[in-house]
Amino acid sequence: MSLYNERGVSAQKEDVHTAIKKLDAGLYPKAFCKMYPDFLGADENFVNIMHADGAGTKSILAYLYWKETGDISVWKGIAHDAIIMNLDDLLCVGVYDNLVFNSTIDRNKKLIPGEVLEQVINGSQELFDQLKTLGVNIHYLGGETADVGDVVRTIAVNGTMTSRWPKEKIITNEKIQAGDVIVGFASFGKCVYENEYNSGLGSNGLTSARHDVLNKYYAGKYPETFEPTLSDRIVYIGEHKLTDEITADGSKTTIGKLLLSPTRTYAPVLKVLLENNFDDLHGLIHCSGGGQTKCLKYIPDNVKVIKDNLFEPPVIFNIIQKASKADNREMYQVFNMGCRIEVYTTEKAAADIIKAAQQFGVEAQVIGRVETAQNKSLEIRLEKETLAF
Repeated sequence: MSLYNERGVSAQKEDVHTAIKKLDAGLYPKAFCKMYPDFLGADENFVNIMHADGAGTKSILAYLYWKETGDISVWKGIAHDAIIMNLDDLLCVGVYDNLVFNSTIDRNKKLIPGEVLEQVINGSQELFDQLKTLGVNIHYLGGETADVGDVVRTIAVNGTMTSRWPKEKIITNEKIQAGDVIVGFASFGKCVYENEYNSGLGSNGLTSARHDVLNKYYAGKYPETFEPTLSDRIVYIGEHKLTDEITADGSKTTIGKLLLSPTRTYAPVLKVLLENNFDDLHGLIHCSGGGQTKCLKYIPDNVKVIKDNLFEPPVIFNIIQKASKADNREMYQVFNMGCRIEVYTTEKAAADIIKAAQQFGVEAQVIGRVETAQNKSLEIRLEKETLAF
C-alpha cells in the first residue's frame, strides 16, 4: 500500500465514484463538468453548470506557515486556490466569463481567528478584481462561514461556481479523436499575471507533499494538523522545515513558498482560445485529482492517449519524489508533474494554441497524441520507462 493510501487519501477516488455512480451524468457524460438543461432561464439553447471544489489540505500548510513565520497574508493564497480549482474546471467546458461564486469556510474558532477569515475573504475579492482586468468577470455573492471545531481541526476553504452558458459554445470532449495532438500548458514558472515563481504544485497531492517533505518537528508542535490515528511512521517524515532555502528556476526561495505557490489559472489564455479558436478545441482536461491520468475519465471509449513529450518536472516534484521514495507510477497518478491543462486539437492548430499561451508567459508544447484503440487507455512514455494505464 502506498503512503498516500495509508494516510487515508485516494488519488483516484474509487469509493467516491462508486457512491455517485447512480446519479444522472448530465447532458454530456464526457464533459469535464456536469451540465444540465437551462432550468434557470428555460432556454433550450443554454445549459446550467454548478461546480464545487476547494483548496484541500493546502490550508494546513498555510496554517503551519502562518504559525511559524507570522505571515498572515499566506491565507490569501488559500482563497486563490479554492477559486481557481473551480474556475479552471469550468474553463474545461468552455466557460470563461460572467460566473457566480459562493464560498464555504469551515473553521475551528479556537485556532483560526477572525483575522484569518479577513485574509481569505479579502483575498478572494482581490483575485476577482485582478481577473476582471483580464476580462474574466466573477460575481462574488458571499457564502457560508461556520464555526465547526468538532468537525474541522483547523480550517477548510471551499466554494461553488455557477454559470449559464450557450450550448453552442461548450466543450464536451466528444470531439476528441484519433489524429489529435495534445498541447500541454505548464503549471510552473512565472507568467505575466503572476507576481513570483510558481512551483506548479497546484492544489492536489498536498497530503503527500506535506508529510513526506516536512520534518517531524511539526508533528510535535502542531498535532492539530494531522489525523491523530495515523501511525507516527507516516506523519511528517521528511527532512525539511518550511523556511529551508531552495533554488528554483535560478532564484532562491523556500520550501514553504514552493509548497504554497497559488494554483495557476489559465483563464486569460483559454478566454482568448475559446473566443478565437473554439472550433479547434476538441477537448480540454484539467490535470487535478488523478494527475496525469485524469484524462482517462473523460476521453472517448475508442481512443488511446500517448503522452511522450511531457515537461521536465519542476523542482518541487523532484523534492517530493526523493522524500517519499514514490515510484514514477504513483507520482504521475497523484501530481500534475508540471502540466495542468491539456488541449486536444488538430496538428495544424497546435502552433496557434502554443503561441496564445506563450503570449501570457505560459510555457506550452505538444505533449502527446491520440490514436485509435479498441478500449480507452493511456501510456505515459518517460525517458527510461513507459507507464501503462
